[in-house]
Amino acid sequence: MALMNSRRRPIQRRKEEKMAQIFLLGAVGLVAWYGYRSFVREAERVSAKVRREEAELQNRAHGTLVQDPETGEYRIKKD
Repeated sequence: MALMNSRRRPIQRRKEEKMAQIFLLGAVGLVAWYGYRSFVREAERVSAKVRREEAELQNRAHGTLVQDPETGEYRIKKD
């Protein structure tokens, strides 16, 4: 006969439930961390774009020029 706790449930089952809760908590933590990192990455990208556009307005430029490595020609950077 299995050992019983005060609620008349086998002790082994309580350990399995705790393990399931730990795995679920870990999975939720990983998803939250991934979502946070994605949010930060997107915020940095948008902030950099806004800073570039503000600099273009101050310089009265119509875009940022980048050099094409193959042809050596300058073109307006596409976002």
